[in-house]
Amino acid sequence: MFSSDSDWGQKACHGSVDDMLDAENKRLAENLATKVSRLKSLAYDIDREADDQNEYLDSMDSNFLSATGLLSGSVKRFSTMVRSGRDNRRILCYVSVGLVLVFFLLYYMVSRIQR
Repeated sequence: MFSSDSDWGQKACHGSVDDMLDAENKRLAENLATKVSRLKSLAYDIDREADDQNEYLDSMDSNFLSATGLLSGSVKRFSTMVRSGRDNRRILCYVSVGLVLVFFLLYYMVSRIQR
């Protein structure tokens, strides 16, 4: 009779250890599921940010291309004006000096406003 009582005690002890291990496994599984969910959210945020940055870079590329086209057209017109007659060169000098003066005037005004 004693041996059967001891078997029952071992089974009860073994059952409680199994229950404890099962509860620990469930807790760890829930913890892992939470971490996986967080990682999934971070991966989604990184993907969305990468897409936004790619769109931004594409728009910068198109802006640089349009600026390049604008500058090349301006250089062609400037070269044509310089190669043309003497009157155009005089006008070009006046416009250049005027633009430099306007630049310095604006610089002076902005520096006074910021003080």
